[in-house]
Amino acid sequence: MHFLQKVVILHLKYLQKVVNLTRIWLQKVVDMLKRKVENEIIKWYQSGRNKALLLNGARQVGKTTSIREFAKAYYNHFVEINFVKFPLAQKAFDGNLDTKTIVTNLSAMGFGPFVEGETLVFFDEIQECPNARTAIKFLVEEHRYDYIESGSLLGINYKPVTSYPVGYEQELKMYPLDFEEFLWANDVSTDVIDVLRHCYEKEEPVPDFIHEQMNRFYRQHLVVGGMPEAVKTFVETPDFSNVLNVQRSILTTYRSDITNYAGKDQVLVKRIFDAIPSQLGKQDKRFILASLEKGASRRKYDDPTQWLIDAGIAYYSINTYDFALPFTATENRKLFKLYMVDTGLLANLLLKDIQFNVLNGDVGVNEGALTENYVACSLSSKGIALHYYDKKSRQELDFIIEENNEITIIEVKSGSDYKRHASLNAALEAFSSRIGRAIVFSPFNLERSNDVLYLPLYMSQFM
Repeated sequence: MHFLQKVVILHLKYLQKVVNLTRIWLQKVVDMLKRKVENEIIKWYQSGRNKALLLNGARQVGKTTSIREFAKAYYNHFVEINFVKFPLAQKAFDGNLDTKTIVTNLSAMGFGPFVEGETLVFFDEIQECPNARTAIKFLVEEHRYDYIESGSLLGINYKPVTSYPVGYEQELKMYPLDFEEFLWANDVSTDVIDVLRHCYEKEEPVPDFIHEQMNRFYRQHLVVGGMPEAVKTFVETPDFSNVLNVQRSILTTYRSDITNYAGKDQVLVKRIFDAIPSQLGKQDKRFILASLEKGASRRKYDDPTQWLIDAGIAYYSINTYDFALPFTATENRKLFKLYMVDTGLLANLLLKDIQFNVLNGDVGVNEGALTENYVACSLSSKGIALHYYDKKSRQELDFIIEENNEITIIEVKSGSDYKRHASLNAALEAFSSRIGRAIVFSPFNLERSNDVLYLPLYMSQFM
């Protein structure tokens, strides 16, 4: 047989194996929450795994679960090393950083088996072992095994890495469940989601019955949020108090992380974290440092605020004082908003056990803060940097983003006055040549009126 024919046959056999493995994995994830990141992990696998996969994200967004389920479907052997649960494993990286030495050390500690070409090695909470992060370069170069790294506090440089494996890692960011993933968890068919996407792309109203149902799911997502354990609990039990308990547990974990990892800034970090709900509850939602203590300065609170951003617990939205691209050139970093990584966690702090009101459509219970946080999370999960425009409090736009080298302006409305938007109108009049789209998110159905596109809040996932 010709050499090229052999290569083609082997390649087809490999593709068939991938297809079969994917089918098996999808069957296995029926009983767990389906996540979009799973497709990205499969792409990494299909690409040849010439780099280690680095899965980053806030604590409890589901990183470890997704990796474990992937390993079950795609590998004969899986070695999981959690440097928090097994701190002794850090010593395996104290000497030489070649594969043979490290695997020998780990095997002596009871990890394994390590079978070349059939084993996925998973370094969890890798930020606890800087030498393991440094070793990735040498482990990948020898390529005896495949490697995935994960960490909840990878942005926190409390244990400096001697040498980062630049060029030897492929990074993925994982977020809480977005609205589409929330619909999957609630057994909403892909056909329905396709209808929503079609309506968004064609700017057509959603059929009334579907719109009503989507608004119901949106309100649920608003107070349940996207943390996997909270969503799973909501789907499995009618007792909403169980969801609240899960959320409180996650918030306790976040506060514990601040205590354990924020060092000398822990008091200031906690002060900022605890103030986010009340700051978002204000009309302008801008974070005012002076409300934390008399004479509070940006210099004093800059590093503690950045700690929350680096930990994935909060998102920055920075003010820009000029309506022009790039936004980074005209940022006023003294003026900013802070959003929480998960709107369900914010609801737990902000609503004080009256989530039932929101579930039933009561928009008079701080829902303005929740809806703006919801859109902020939707945009951030797409990798969109958040900015807002506020020029001497005369023109206040909730979000401005870049789309196709033009500026998209976004207003978020939670009530029936969604067509009242003086700042958006003023921006359209003053900067029409720079604006690509003007969008208002509200609980109401899709509609276009002149230069303004009105979208239901649940469509923020399609931005």
